[in-house]
Amino acid sequence: MWDDRERAVGGVCHSGRMSWEEQLFSLLDDLESQAEAAWAAERGAELEDRARAEYATVSLAARLMASVGQEVSLRVSGVGRLRGRLDRVADGWLVLAGAAQDWVVRTDALLGVDGASARAVPAVAWPAVARLGLGSALRRLADAREQCVLHLVDGSRHEGVVLRVGGDFVELAEGEPPRGLLVPWAALAALSSREV
Repeated sequence: MWDDRERAVGGVCHSGRMSWEEQLFSLLDDLESQAEAAWAAERGAELEDRARAEYATVSLAARLMASVGQEVSLRVSGVGRLRGRLDRVADGWLVLAGAAQDWVVRTDALLGVDGASARAVPAVAWPAVARLGLGSALRRLADAREQCVLHLVDGSRHEGVVLRVGGDFVELAEGEPPRGLLVPWAALAALSSREV
């Protein structure tokens, strides 16, 4: 009764061609696959955009904070290359423990950092002491009355003792007889604990 291309299964006629129901389901499956592929492509692009936007909020200080304890190499304006262990990062400055001396470096004077962690630590996760500004570090040096060297962004250096720290400058006693040299923070690149 049925020719070779047709046969009865469960009372429904099937031939070598797809029935209209099968065609409809096939079309719906195809549309669903296309929609899923479009959604995945759109979602991937959205995630990439979000990742780029999120990374745009990462600060240099956050990357440096994640690098505390690591050996790094810094390029500093007016000083050159410094190598050592990153001991502390704070608001606008860092401490580098070098082989010959320790350094306090103003982060605005950084020209580059090699060896930093690929991670970042957001400011909300920083310890409270990391929120202290450069003035706090300089006041501790003034209290200690130890000899130090101020390295300026123009490459000049001044050796002496930090006397006082103002709102945006440091006063260094240098020479014999000692005279006070006022150095604006914007001119200060770094401060070393001993003569290099």
